[in-house]
Amino acid sequence: MSFNVLVGLTAGASVVALAALGAASWTAARSQQAKTLAALSSAEMRADLQALKALLGATARGMVLWREGQAPDLFGEAALHPFPLSETGGDSVLSRGVASWLGSEAATALAPSLEAFQARGVPFTLRTGDSQGAPVDVEARAAAGVRTLVVRRVPDAIGGEREPAADAVAADGEAQALRALFDLAPVPMWRRGAGGSLVAVNAAFVRAVQPDGQGVDAAMAAELLDQAAREAASAAHRAGQPYAARVRVVAGGKRRLLDVAEAAGPFGAAGLAIDVTDAEAGRTEHERGIAAHRRTLDQLNTAVVIFGSDERLVFHNSAYERLFGLDPAFLDKGPSESEVLESLRARRKVPEQADFRAWREQLREAYRALEPVHDWWHLPGGQMLRVVATPNAEGGVTYLFDDLSERMALESRYNSLIRIQGETLDGLAEAVAVFGSDGRLRLYNEAFLQLWSLSAQSLGDRPHIDAVAAMCRPNHGESGTWARIRNVVTALDHREGVALRLERADKRILDGAAQPLPDGGTMVTFRDITDSVKVERALIERNEALEAADALKNAFVGHVSYHLRTPLNTLIGYAHMLAEGTAGALNPRQSEFLAHVSQSSDALRALIDDILDLATIDAGAMTLDLADVDVRATLEAAHEAVRDLLEEAGVTLHIEADGDAGSFVADGRRVRQILFNLLSNAIAAAPTGSAVMLRAERGPDALVLTVRDHGPGVAPEMLEHVFQRFEVSGTRHRGVGLGLSIVRSFMELHGGSVTLSPATGGGTIATCRFPVDRPESEASQ
Repeated sequence: MSFNVLVGLTAGASVVALAALGAASWTAARSQQAKTLAALSSAEMRADLQALKALLGATARGMVLWREGQAPDLFGEAALHPFPLSETGGDSVLSRGVASWLGSEAATALAPSLEAFQARGVPFTLRTGDSQGAPVDVEARAAAGVRTLVVRRVPDAIGGEREPAADAVAADGEAQALRALFDLAPVPMWRRGAGGSLVAVNAAFVRAVQPDGQGVDAAMAAELLDQAAREAASAAHRAGQPYAARVRVVAGGKRRLLDVAEAAGPFGAAGLAIDVTDAEAGRTEHERGIAAHRRTLDQLNTAVVIFGSDERLVFHNSAYERLFGLDPAFLDKGPSESEVLESLRARRKVPEQADFRAWREQLREAYRALEPVHDWWHLPGGQMLRVVATPNAEGGVTYLFDDLSERMALESRYNSLIRIQGETLDGLAEAVAVFGSDGRLRLYNEAFLQLWSLSAQSLGDRPHIDAVAAMCRPNHGESGTWARIRNVVTALDHREGVALRLERADKRILDGAAQPLPDGGTMVTFRDITDSVKVERALIERNEALEAADALKNAFVGHVSYHLRTPLNTLIGYAHMLAEGTAGALNPRQSEFLAHVSQSSDALRALIDDILDLATIDAGAMTLDLADVDVRATLEAAHEAVRDLLEEAGVTLHIEADGDAGSFVADGRRVRQILFNLLSNAIAAAPTGSAVMLRAERGPDALVLTVRDHGPGVAPEMLEHVFQRFEVSGTRHRGVGLGLSIVRSFMELHGGSVTLSPATGGGTIATCRFPVDRPESEASQ
């Protein structure tokens, strides 16, 4: 016998001694066994000690111990069923030994676990029954190249105090109770045999697999779990572990999600499945809702931060980062509320507090509050925040921060503008009233009260436009002015302003306006224009009288001039006939008298022609006969026309013209008439022996004709008046004052201008500017 076998026999003897001799004999046997083990190698000693410790337990019935390449050592009851020793290697005889010891049924139940234990040393602990039906726990372990198989009694079976009949009754009752629960369970449950096939299922399993009610047999033929799930469960059982997993199956014709648990034992395997499809869908929907809620919060301008029940940050939006200037990396770490407040305090983003710790503890009261807590934070930088702390149902607090700094500033400016507006309106002379979109009076000034003889008390209740119109009716009578104002105030669409004039019963005249405002209101204004209207009416009447007088004057001048021209022409004709001797020879005195008659007739005809020209111009009937006019020839013609005047006045005329003066487009007869009138005035003003200068100069855009004399000149205050009709310049030859007026009228018809200015060294310069780009075909009126 080997030394190891000897140790095994010694251990077996120790067990027997323990049962027969009691505690004292067991102590002696244990001491002797320890001495024997001292001679073993350390590895062998550890293995044998493990075996002995297992046997020393109160529930151990026996043990099998073997090392690789050696026959097994048997202890306790295992020694009573020795394994065949003709075969070497414990692995080849383990199953047979268990069968001879515990019976074939136990060996069959343990076969998968024994197979894994034999092949790879996979440990396991299973409960089965021995050959007598008594329950036992079989435990297999491997360490340091040594494997042990220990069989223990079930604690309830130790001592044998319970009667077999009582145990059977209790076991039967327990089995019935478990069977009843098995059948009534609302979740699918099943039990598998040693071969892995279904041997029992409950009603919920049948409903899940066969919703059409084909029966238990059909349900057991159709598996609830797919092949992959069943193989995973078998692998877990072979490893000595229960199987628990979440799997997707088709149950009741629908895809379902199940939490499956299956345990193995001597009975085979038993499992159940809990349908978590709705729970998982609810959880997914809940998470999706939370994600959407957070995405929505992240888009808000309101700063939002959420602290959990542990007072640590669980969510914040972008507005919270921007408002307080916090580092996103710091917030992503989920700091506590105290840490966040300390960081804000360092940035001066919380109100200044004399006792910051007490203030922080006061904030924490929101975690225990039942209703939202409202607060205002006045920050050192001037910001004003409205803070709402809302306790969450699951614990924690949600803070909302609204930056109302700009709003408060706008409100302050708005109130200031309203006050300024009120002061401005009260300072206006115009009566102003503002009606809201509801037609009720919102604003008015003092001038409105005075104009319509109203009191502030009567308008204190913001009366409607109809009531205001009724209050003003004693002054405005039954006119439709206020009805038009009411239409603008109460109109819903196509609101357009109106301007109106109202003449009150007291003869006061008002200009009013109703102007729609952008906010839906209407501003009504009244301005007292009584005095202006009176002045306007007086001016209109005077203007009409002046126009009538001017028309009468023109008619008179034209009528008289026409009727004067006819006898004048007769007189001039007879004078020419007498001068030619048609009626006989005249003596010298008669010839002198006839010369004076002819001279006076010519002057009177020139005056009548001027009057007729002015009348034609005033009537708008004057037409220019435009053509190319030679500048030099026109100047010579003007010189010839005033030759008699020059001789009579003792004045000479000097003509100056540029070599490129050429020609220009104008009415030649009217140009000569213009030069004649200017030269006549210059000769009349020039002193005897002086010279009058007539000059033509072509510029880039105009032909300039100038007439200069060396007379006393015209006073500066008279320069503008001399062009008016019947104004005389004060020369020694006083005319009727139409020459310069005709000159200006003809220059305007040509599109040019005429001016008088003092000349350097004395005298006056008359300047006429004719445009050179005037088309020949143009006719001015």
